[in-house]
Amino acid sequence: MSLAPGNGPVQISPEQLRARISELAARIREDYAGKEPHLICVLNGAFMFHTDLVRALGMTCTIDFMQTSSYGNAKQSSGEVKLVKDLQFPLSDRHVILVDDIVDTGITMNYLLHYLQGRGPASLKVAALLSKPSRRKVEVPVEYLGFTIPDAFVYGYGLDRSQYDRNLPFITSQE
Repeated sequence: MSLAPGNGPVQISPEQLRARISELAARIREDYAGKEPHLICVLNGAFMFHTDLVRALGMTCTIDFMQTSSYGNAKQSSGEVKLVKDLQFPLSDRHVILVDDIVDTGITMNYLLHYLQGRGPASLKVAALLSKPSRRKVEVPVEYLGFTIPDAFVYGYGLDRSQYDRNLPFITSQE
């Protein structure tokens, strides 16, 4: 494991990210053959994963964005979910894939799944880049999972450290 300049060890390299996203895209293409999935990016953390996943899909799809807040600038969730930016497009009868950066406690994902289910999608599945099952307070389904990680504070590749380091091409952690 190499060290990221000014950061801790590289946990997931750019090559590992690309390979896993290609695998997830292949599964989604197979599962949604003959359909047009609608991928919703949960801002801000999932923007890089969402972009690379949409590019890797190689199929017709639509996208939208939403934003919640439960962390602020803290490293741990407050447990309260606030909807900051709602969707632009209706979900009725669409095949929705909710794309998020990390499923930690499951509280935010649970909130989003209930919220989106109320909008009448034909189907609703989750794609998450990372999962920390040891921190789970609410079990939520993640059909397309990138990596399971231990309970450590990670950042890079869209995930932030007090709004910094989202631009790193890899995922690292603090020492």
